[in-house]
Amino acid sequence: MTEPVPVIRKLEHALADDDFAWSLLLVGEDQTDKLATLTGDLRGPVSKTGDGKQITSGFSYWGIGPTIAWANATNDPFYLVMKAGTESFLRHWRKVSPHVAQGAFHLVSLGIGTGVKDRTILEDMRRNNPDMYYIPVDMSSEMLRMGTLEPVRGARFPMAQVLPVQLDFSIADNLAELSQLLTRLIGDEPLLYTLTGNTLANFENDQELLELITEVLRPQDRLLLEVASTTRLDAETARAAADEYHQTRAFAEFVTSALRYNTDLKIDNELVRFIGQVEDEDALLVKIIWQNTTEDDIRMGLPDHTEVLLPVGDTIRLYTTRKYSTARLKRLTEACDLTPVESIQSQFRHTRRPNPFGLELLLLAPESAGDVTKTLADDIWAQ
Repeated sequence: MTEPVPVIRKLEHALADDDFAWSLLLVGEDQTDKLATLTGDLRGPVSKTGDGKQITSGFSYWGIGPTIAWANATNDPFYLVMKAGTESFLRHWRKVSPHVAQGAFHLVSLGIGTGVKDRTILEDMRRNNPDMYYIPVDMSSEMLRMGTLEPVRGARFPMAQVLPVQLDFSIADNLAELSQLLTRLIGDEPLLYTLTGNTLANFENDQELLELITEVLRPQDRLLLEVASTTRLDAETARAAADEYHQTRAFAEFVTSALRYNTDLKIDNELVRFIGQVEDEDALLVKIIWQNTTEDDIRMGLPDHTEVLLPVGDTIRLYTTRKYSTARLKRLTEACDLTPVESIQSQFRHTRRPNPFGLELLLLAPESAGDVTKTLADDIWAQ
């Protein structure tokens, strides 16, 4: 009696010549648990500063409604920050890529976004490693389906070498399980983890997230980190950072979409506030909040069919982001025992006046990597 052929192996052959829009997905979490978490976050305490009820980072993109809203925002020609970021990434990557060109790396993309940046990376890396795997990881299965279209169809990356993973990578146990899965999948071959699109800045505790990622890096692995940067740290610049996000209606539609699709709250964009402030004297923090500035209390229906009272002045934090100074990046990487291998920074040039904002792309190695010296890191941070 012959051994049965595993369904995964048969499925690969079954899909090889099928032009239907199939997409494979490895689901790592119970989605009812995620809905319960979101519901609990929306029951937070009363706060007039956006520090009570909240939509935490991954939930901003969770579900088909927020995914479509994000796609619309990224395609909005008035969302200049997104446009400038996409254009600058290719220039930055060209300077970073030689450091991973010869290592036969596989790509693990944390937070897939639109997939445009993954496409750039995959087109380059696959020339040196045609057998490489592409593992995009995101909390939203809808984002994974949308985001993988660009690299798979646009870059013609083989679907048989793509493994989308639905997982909230901000949870320590989830990252540990992902790391074990990847080790079983590729053995000791090196991994390039990417956290692009200023995703790090969206988490309330950015250092904690970076520490979690560092813990799963092996000596041969690397982390590609892209963040928004600033050369000035003052109240006026913080307000300008908030205004960047306030300029496009499509972005406002995106940041309110999680509330729109998971509650019965009637969204009035006039109640959405964009607040910029200096954080810890080395970064600009932007909080986007919904605030009840009406004259009456509001009742909001939650996914479990219960209600929560929103008194006058109460807030719901919709989104958090940051712009980092060089000092903040140095503090974060040193705290996480990460050594810069390469760092490329450029300023935005879409305004007539000098602009303090830009993007920085860093290739980082764990401290356990023996071929990276502290002298290199010192040279980078001294620039």
